[in-house]
Amino acid sequence: MSAGEPTDAVSKLCPNCGLCCNGVLFADVELSAGDDAGRLAELGLSLVKKESKLAFAQPCACFDKKLCKIYDERPKRCRTFECGLLKHVQGGKLDANAALKTISKTRDQAEKVRVLLRRLGQNDERLAMTKRYAQAMSAPVDLSASENNSELRGELMLAVNDLMQVLQRNFLK
Repeated sequence: MSAGEPTDAVSKLCPNCGLCCNGVLFADVELSAGDDAGRLAELGLSLVKKESKLAFAQPCACFDKKLCKIYDERPKRCRTFECGLLKHVQGGKLDANAALKTISKTRDQAEKVRVLLRRLGQNDERLAMTKRYAQAMSAPVDLSASENNSELRGELMLAVNDLMQVLQRNFLK
């Protein structure tokens, strides 16, 4: 593998994915020692206290659906995170085109979950998918609704289960 290949894998995969920034993989990201919280806030991250650390919520306010707007100044955890799919491509265990197909299928599955969340009335796209899911599932069931909420909840649970399995298998290892 040549020295340029890891960067090449990042440039091929990451702009087509974004799952680590769009609220699908993570609900929030904790800052690390050495991160300049003041500068990150100036750049657009909304920092909140999470136990004894500072964190920012996902989807990231600096993610434009393809690229990070603060890439050169992003937090340490963002700089050091590499998903399992990227690691496999960089390690020569997986072809970039196969990885792109996995990304596409995973994004389609995440969109299926989003559609079901919207159908259940959870429309706040500013929240991470896990938080939207929790809100949708904890809402009272409206038995008078034209659409059967209990069936939709069942579909949502299955769709989230399928998505979580794909994320665990391909992105979080």
